[in-house]
Amino acid sequence: MAGELTFDGYEEYLGGLKARIRAAQIRSALAVNRELVALYWQIGRDVLRQQRRQGWGSKVIDRLSGDLRREFPEIKGFSVRNLKYMRAFAEAYPDKGFVQQLAAQIPWFHNCAILDAVKEPAARAWYVRQTIAQGWSRSVLTHQIDAGLFERQGGAATNFAATLPSVQSDLAQQALKDSYLFDFLSLGPAARERDLERGLLEHIRKFLLELGRGFAFVGSQYHLEVGDQDFYIDLLFYHFKLRCFVVIDLKTGSFQPEFAGKLGFYLSAVDDLLRHPDDRPTLGLILCKSSNRVIAEYTLRDARRPMGVSTYELLPEEIKRSLPSIEEIEALLYLDFADGQHSG
Repeated sequence: MAGELTFDGYEEYLGGLKARIRAAQIRSALAVNRELVALYWQIGRDVLRQQRRQGWGSKVIDRLSGDLRREFPEIKGFSVRNLKYMRAFAEAYPDKGFVQQLAAQIPWFHNCAILDAVKEPAARAWYVRQTIAQGWSRSVLTHQIDAGLFERQGGAATNFAATLPSVQSDLAQQALKDSYLFDFLSLGPAARERDLERGLLEHIRKFLLELGRGFAFVGSQYHLEVGDQDFYIDLLFYHFKLRCFVVIDLKTGSFQPEFAGKLGFYLSAVDDLLRHPDDRPTLGLILCKSSNRVIAEYTLRDARRPMGVSTYELLPEEIKRSLPSIEEIEALLYLDFADGQHSG
């Protein structure tokens, strides 16, 4: 701006100051959330105890909601529905230590989403931990639960235990899933590998979300020159937690043993041509439409390079055709709005 005073180094100072203020705001919000979740757990625990000791029925929550809302009209969390969530929360997590150390680290409505959709205690605890580690929003958390991520995680057929040091093999195993859900894609039965690859690249953000945290996209049809010949890797990633490249070879059919030989060649080439001395051995994943696990395990047993085999699922074409288009949804919303205006 004209006439504005200038100071050497001011912009850098201002940038640092803004960053500190934002960090303080985040810490404050997290502290408030921890206190809120802890309070809700205590209320839920007390309601449970009183119901068991005094024989109170479920109607006590209706009365409690009314009394608390009259006493604290500025607080929005004492609805009947939310009080029932508090009781369910305390019943699901009787261990106060778990609540303080984990459940209170994620927003209250994330906890409610887990309570609604996940019934197995081990799975609930896993989703809480993953929400903290991955920084999932509530919509992402809900998507991962609906997609059955807990059941699919770490289930790929691999030879990591035989080809990698134990610490890395465990981490690598957890990084690969038994099956990947590409419900954002719809491909016909005649689709080829390039069609699948093109679809994944068009939805790269959703693809990375399904792959999981730590994957960074390096390239598609990544060019390698070996022995004066040209070769192209379908998809190349780098995994920051594992500190290694990950080669993905796409197949639209069922797994065949000869796929492993081609992938092993790519892994050797990436290790020689791209791998930094500080990087760990490159991993490979053959991603197929279907796979016989016994055949996959036999194939991988004697493979020298670390690799795995997983399958993927697409949105069936008949389901996609049955879904309304954006234009149809907008038309329905307009009609609902118009009806509401007319009846009003």
